[in-house]
Amino acid sequence: MKIRKGDEVVVIAGKDKGATGKVLRVLPREDRVVVEGVNLITKNIKADQQRAGKESGRVTVEAPLHVSNVALAEDGKPVRVGYRINEDGTKVRISRRSGKEI
Repeated sequence: MKIRKGDEVVVIAGKDKGATGKVLRVLPREDRVVVEGVNLITKNIKADQQRAGKESGRVTVEAPLHVSNVALAEDGKPVRVGYRINEDGTKVRISRRSGKEI
């Protein structure tokens, strides 16, 4: 997967198209990412013994997006990701638009 936790991404498809945010969590087995402030859903939380001290009610949380619906952002624009092997043998991600290291 070319997108990692902490990357700045832009949504390229879906109801939040055009929104940007930071990747909070990556779910590689499901090919999904959770982006800060994007794809918000409302969950109803019930009070129980395990959640002692916390209130019940409605909570807004970010739901996972499919990784194909987001792209790495460079200057607010979507970019494709490539790889390059440095002289010391380390593999680094590069921007296909500018050629800079990500």
